[in-house]
Amino acid sequence: MGPFEMIEKHGEHDQVVICHDKSVGLKAIIAIHNTSLGPALGGTRMWNYKNEEDAMTDVLRLSKGMTYKASAAGLNLGGGKAVIIGDPKTQKSEGLFRAFGQYINSLNGKYITAEDVGTNERDMEHIYMETPWVTGIPKAFGGSGDPSPYTAHGVLMGIKAAAQEKLGTDTLKGMRIAVQGLGNVGSNLVKYLIEEGCKVIVSDIDQARVKLLHDSYNVEVVSPDQILGVECEIQAPCAMGAIVNDQTIMKFKCKAIAGGANNQLAEARHGDQLRELGILYAPDYVVNAGGLMNVFVELEGYSPDRAFEKTRKVFDNVKRVFEIAKRDNIGTHVAADRLAEERIKTIGLLKQKHPGKTSRSFTTLKEVFNR
Repeated sequence: MGPFEMIEKHGEHDQVVICHDKSVGLKAIIAIHNTSLGPALGGTRMWNYKNEEDAMTDVLRLSKGMTYKASAAGLNLGGGKAVIIGDPKTQKSEGLFRAFGQYINSLNGKYITAEDVGTNERDMEHIYMETPWVTGIPKAFGGSGDPSPYTAHGVLMGIKAAAQEKLGTDTLKGMRIAVQGLGNVGSNLVKYLIEEGCKVIVSDIDQARVKLLHDSYNVEVVSPDQILGVECEIQAPCAMGAIVNDQTIMKFKCKAIAGGANNQLAEARHGDQLRELGILYAPDYVVNAGGLMNVFVELEGYSPDRAFEKTRKVFDNVKRVFEIAKRDNIGTHVAADRLAEERIKTIGLLKQKHPGKTSRSFTTLKEVFNR
């Protein structure tokens, strides 16, 4: 499948940029999905993709997801994403990220990046040397640093919303919650859940992470092929996407699914199947919006307290999705899309009628958000 066919398959995108600099080994793609609400914000993922088609598919899906995430979160941001093709363990260099930063800079603020899978604060610092259009930079530079604690806090709020909706309780104390994936978000989520008094079951393919969490919190450990089938109140997927698929859907023994992973449904029909099975699905891009909220606060002028306070809104956003699902008698995955699409349409039309300040060109982040 050619690149134009792939773009059409994954919905209309405002712009797709191919970034190539042989001198530093840079092969990357920036996908800007929609800027109706504001500049496109989305992280840069570095991954050793099997081929360029897989990389293009990933960036197109993720950029569209960021549009919906920002809209459902009530933020004045559009959706974009970037992927760098390469092994993050062996192929990183200052030159690679600075060259990538030059491509971002050429977009004049239409796309703002942040860290994602395979990238970190140091990488963002190198990008920042070439462009102001980057968030998640080290705190020493006035940034917010690692966004994962805020993403995880938002996931906690999503879990609380799901527990209230499905189980009629305002407390998680004593509740069995399974966390699949112990990366930065999953590990922070485990910490929060332990503080809430939960009984936490964990799994990860990285045994060192498993041991660290077990030794720190005495959590229950199961193997990666068992985690989705454990009996629990809530499953919290925090690894890679498409975790709800034809092979796994009948394994779930939970009341609700609310986690930090992106694109948890392999296909939309799996959301309908969960509904038929009586499992409440808290749509992933609404639940995991805490990291995006955190970097949005960074754009305004960073305050950790304000960032944590903003992530509490994930609870209200998830509850709103549940209300729409009941009102319209639809699955929660459809309700989340409806919430996001209605806001994009409404605000987009307003901007067309009254362009105002949002139609100007800006040269710094503060000009965009402190106006």
